[in-house]
Amino acid sequence: MQLEELGRRIYATAHLTGEFVLRSGQTTTEYFDKYRFEADPVLLDEVTAAMVPLIPEGAEVLAGLEMGGIPVVTALGRHTGLPCAFVRKEAKTYGTRRLAEGADIEGRRVTIVEDVVTTGGQIVLSTNDLRALGATITDALCVINRNPTTPAPLTDAGLTLHALLNPEHLTA
Repeated sequence: MQLEELGRRIYATAHLTGEFVLRSGQTTTEYFDKYRFEADPVLLDEVTAAMVPLIPEGAEVLAGLEMGGIPVVTALGRHTGLPCAFVRKEAKTYGTRRLAEGADIEGRRVTIVEDVVTTGGQIVLSTNDLRALGATITDALCVINRNPTTPAPLTDAGLTLHALLNPEHLTA
């Protein structure tokens, strides 16, 4: 499927207008409710199929960030056969008490998977946490980059962002 068509379908499914505060603290009048396209199994499957070529060569584990990156990484794992890790914002105080559940990340080349990126703040925080646990991370992958270029915090953290869709793709 062409990216323009995929962008139109996501726009029709998930685009909202109003006043929204983003995780970064920024306020916007346009919002993409990621859960609307992630909850549509057919659309999510098409989105992740289109993302497969963006996965860097040599990736050993796909790590989806809580919460929106989890359905995306799960669907990507289905398409690629790569093991998945599910990354919490902080480790739970019970159970396994792990920050990253699922696939082992220590000593492995991990690609971060996120749904929507504005500043990349959570990607940077999670990357630092996973690197401290022994993961090698140089790349992040997202469905939507709200910016025309890679946000500076990601490049400052030594990350390359691979975005399926940018603002130019998301139109009515």
